[in-house]
Amino acid sequence: MLELARIASVGEALRDTVVTHKHNVALIEADRHRENARYTYRELREQAERFAALIQGHDFGPEHRLAILMQNQSKWLITATGGFWAGAVLMPLDYKLTAAEQLALVAHGKPRVLVTEYSRWLDLRREPEHAVLDRVLVLVTEAPEGAELGRAQRWEDAPRVPFTYVPRRREDVACIVYSSGTSGTAKGCMLTHDNYLEQAQILGRLFPMNEDDAFFSVLPSNHAIDFMSGYIGPLLFGASIVHQRTLRPQFLRTTMKKYGITHMALVPTILKNLEEKVRERLDDLPDWQRRAIDGLTRVNEWLTAARPRPTLSRMLLKPLHDEFGGKLRLIFAGGAFIDPNTSRFFYDLGFPICIGYGLTEASTVLSVNTLDPFRPDTVGRPVPGIEIELRDVNEFGVGELWARGRTVMKGYLDAPELTAETIVDGWLRTGDLGVIDAAGHIKLLGRLKNMIVTEGGKNIYPEDIESYFEDMPDCEEYCVFAANYIWPTGKMTGEQLVIVVRPEEGDAPTEALLAELRKRNRRLPDFKRLSGYIVQTDEFPSTASLKVKRAALAEQLRARDRNHAILELGE
Repeated sequence: MLELARIASVGEALRDTVVTHKHNVALIEADRHRENARYTYRELREQAERFAALIQGHDFGPEHRLAILMQNQSKWLITATGGFWAGAVLMPLDYKLTAAEQLALVAHGKPRVLVTEYSRWLDLRREPEHAVLDRVLVLVTEAPEGAELGRAQRWEDAPRVPFTYVPRRREDVACIVYSSGTSGTAKGCMLTHDNYLEQAQILGRLFPMNEDDAFFSVLPSNHAIDFMSGYIGPLLFGASIVHQRTLRPQFLRTTMKKYGITHMALVPTILKNLEEKVRERLDDLPDWQRRAIDGLTRVNEWLTAARPRPTLSRMLLKPLHDEFGGKLRLIFAGGAFIDPNTSRFFYDLGFPICIGYGLTEASTVLSVNTLDPFRPDTVGRPVPGIEIELRDVNEFGVGELWARGRTVMKGYLDAPELTAETIVDGWLRTGDLGVIDAAGHIKLLGRLKNMIVTEGGKNIYPEDIESYFEDMPDCEEYCVFAANYIWPTGKMTGEQLVIVVRPEEGDAPTEALLAELRKRNRRLPDFKRLSGYIVQTDEFPSTASLKVKRAALAEQLRARDRNHAILELGE
């Protein structure tokens, strides 16, 4: 049982665990079929202390900010741990952003130190605004021997000198995490040590881990889900964390088999890709074998209706479970809307999908489906210690979700007015719309800012419409908009609903995709029906959790002529 009540900071909790579990394997870094690095807890401690000594040798003091801009790898967590021990306020930055966007966040957050990879350092130096780094100590990882680094230094050159552990208090800020959400406006969420320790305590009691467990860190480490579930959580239990540079499904399965992965956290896009690969493998089986698996799946579905039974499921469907390493016990899913059919597909095969809902502003998780029983249509009930209310409820029972609890952030960095709008009398306004059923389960319907009001007074949520268009053939991405949102008319009438599609190949949708669009569109109520489609060949802008940045996508589309961009869908 994880007990953190007497722990004052995240750094203290990590300092305790590296001593308690010193002989366990803490970090493993894989790259395709090769293992790049492996650290025990004792080695993690040694490396983190060296990093702490390095930055303290450059006048780094308590509450100075440490920005981390790297892909998933062991050095990310070593840097974060050493930073905590040096009293730093961490600034995890999104590696998927452009170099210009990353420099803008550095300018806003004003870190004393930036740790980044060699390739990213080169990108940053090419930007016109790179002068913002002139007052920042830049430490570069993986730089080739003899590489010209300018004013930066090599991360690996940390000296072996003593460091001074800097204690922090629960009310102190631990991290400034930039949350762009789907609005595209970056905001620095100030999260305290108490926020993180409370969240770790809650999740640790709901989903305890064992020392021989292995968490597969697939999501970016800067993302709120992985920072908690793929860094702090596993280390506090003495478990192993496995990183991998590539997210291609075939390498994911190889790594899961090699390291006996027991836990992982995924966003819907990755979960959907895995589903497609599993279905392809099932379709390639001989008919008799496919029928046998279908029969065993139905048996497993019946036996696990009330709760997961991983050991039994692994016995019934051993070949499938062996494909994923044979030890996978739990998949955490969140970050965006989860297709219930995808969740049900994995659960029926014996892979429990634990669907959660949360925000960066609340240190990750506000509610979670604890699988008693499995409910793929909801994001579960509020976790212990969190209150959730519906405000401004309409006649259909739909309202905005407001949350209160110790995991809610201190506020936004240097933005008191925005903080006052978001946190009201201790309650966090999530901006998400939903309903709460009689059992206390929450069902999400969309973002408040995305809501469309038709001429007939009907409220429409684009995310709700999007759920009808899952798994369309030959379609890489899609997104539903009100046309007047993309091209504002200043009128409340004449609204059109359109779907933006990115074909898998080529510059135009296939006949199969158009036929499926028309077929599904006919099934929608009149007030939800699409009037046209827009083709977008470039990859949609997205957040670290792979949610579409609607505002950024709309801005891209706005440059096109509305009359030529919207194509008739037809009947």
